Amino acid sequence: MIVPLANSLWLAGCLPESAAFRRASRRVAIEQEAILHRLLAANADTEFGKAHGFASIRSISEYQERVPMRDYDDCGDWIDRIAEGAPGVLTRERVRLFEPTSGSAGASKWIPYTGSLQREFQSAIRAWIGDLYRHRPALLSGQAYWSISPVTAQARTTPGGIPIGFEDDTSYVGGWQRRLTQAVMAVPGHVRFLSDMEAFRYATLLSLVRCRGLRLVSVWNPTFFSLLVGRLEEWGDRLMSDLAPDSRRARELRTALRAAAAPERHALLWPKLRLISCWTDANAAGPAARLAALFPSAHMQGKGLISTEAFVSFPLTGREGAALAVRSHFLEFVTEAGDVRLAHQLDRGEKYSVVVTTGGGLYRYRLHDLIEVVGRFHDCPMVRFLGRQGYVSDWFGEKLNEAHVSGVMREAFGDLRIAPAFAMLACDTDPPSPGYVLYIETAEPDAALDRAAAAIEAGLRDNFHYRYARDLGQLAPLRVFRATGAADAHAAEGLRRGLRAGDIKPLALDRHDGWSRTLEGRFLVPVRETA
Repeated sequence: MIVPLANSLWLAGCLPESAAFRRASRRVAIEQEAILHRLLAANADTEFGKAHGFASIRSISEYQERVPMRDYDDCGDWIDRIAEGAPGVLTRERVRLFEPTSGSAGASKWIPYTGSLQREFQSAIRAWIGDLYRHRPALLSGQAYWSISPVTAQARTTPGGIPIGFEDDTSYVGGWQRRLTQAVMAVPGHVRFLSDMEAFRYATLLSLVRCRGLRLVSVWNPTFFSLLVGRLEEWGDRLMSDLAPDSRRARELRTALRAAAAPERHALLWPKLRLISCWTDANAAGPAARLAALFPSAHMQGKGLISTEAFVSFPLTGREGAALAVRSHFLEFVTEAGDVRLAHQLDRGEKYSVVVTTGGGLYRYRLHDLIEVVGRFHDCPMVRFLGRQGYVSDWFGEKLNEAHVSGVMREAFGDLRIAPAFAMLACDTDPPSPGYVLYIETAEPDAALDRAAAAIEAGLRDNFHYRYARDLGQLAPLRVFRATGAADAHAAEGLRRGLRAGDIKPLALDRHDGWSRTLEGRFLVPVRETA
């Protein structure tokens, strides 16, 4: 009775915000302007607010005139001063902690978290959960697996004594609802303290196997969960030994392990699993589809667009795309031509780059996430994540953009009906012929991968800078590396570089060199050159 009660109480706490979002979806312009004025009034007396005249700003256009758009590097000096202990720099509220992120690559960024920013995240989470549980009440009856990020470093503080990093992933939920979330978790929170990754994975899987009534799985990367349940056979004997005190569950596991195929095995172990929430857009689409095939009785729901800096969108049951979180942050959108639009001004079918103003002190901050509008919920745009617009690989002047590469790969694989378990482009700079490599894990024959490489190469050449580098001979033609165990090795390398598990995103383009030395596999000899 504890689990249904805890879930019902959580839903009850989310319903007011869910209703508030539905009202806001009919008056997006008014809601967004109110958020901006609230943030300006709250922070007018800060160093940043005084420098930009927040107190006298009366309209959105005045705000846009006085405050230029910024990247993280443009905020670095302000954030450094906060880290050293200076108060009232970007926000009047004290900074509770810094959450590190790297956007999957590059040097770490420290994102300041205030009480207001946490409430902005909680607003979107509650609107999502309220919608989800209202439309899928069966989820209330069972436990859930909410993604747990393993601790990869000792507790740290900034020079000014501000903590670095959340205690655990449920901290985003906040308050008494966080305690309710912990009460229904299939995997206990203390698992995160296992520093050995194999031990962390085993403890996670053992907890899930013990949970026959699992109803919901919420992870970031779909590949993580696919790899996790893929260890069932390998760890079967050990799992049954640890399940011995629960003889019934041990017998059920033994029966499941005899299943002829993974989907049948999963259905026997978790017969009540009804929903998996994970990334499903851009380069996560393929891994999400494969995860769906492993759990055919569970509905796959995309996460929407969530970053460490901001909660941009969340899914609504039965609707394409994800709704803009119009009650969380002040949102702006930049067209491909460089024009700036507000949330209520977006057009269906158009692509935009996202800019946010948040209660954490990021003002007109470029996320460099590219979205496409796919519909509307009342006046609120429904959007789909396309890729990282500002994520560029540029070793020889080629200036490849992740969003462009993601689209090229998606089109090539779709045309050739290839559904790889892993696919990523990265430059191999080793002489004498540096060039880009398609790292791919699939059962398709070499000839099919050669055709895919040719199609991707043609798409890359639409980029003037890449074509120029190729024509000058600075880059060799795209090569193919057939990889094995690539997703697991890629995740392990991300952890080695200091990324949190939730930050290791399935990008189509990676800016790092040397993946042919990190991943297991072999280069293919192009069929087109040997025919």
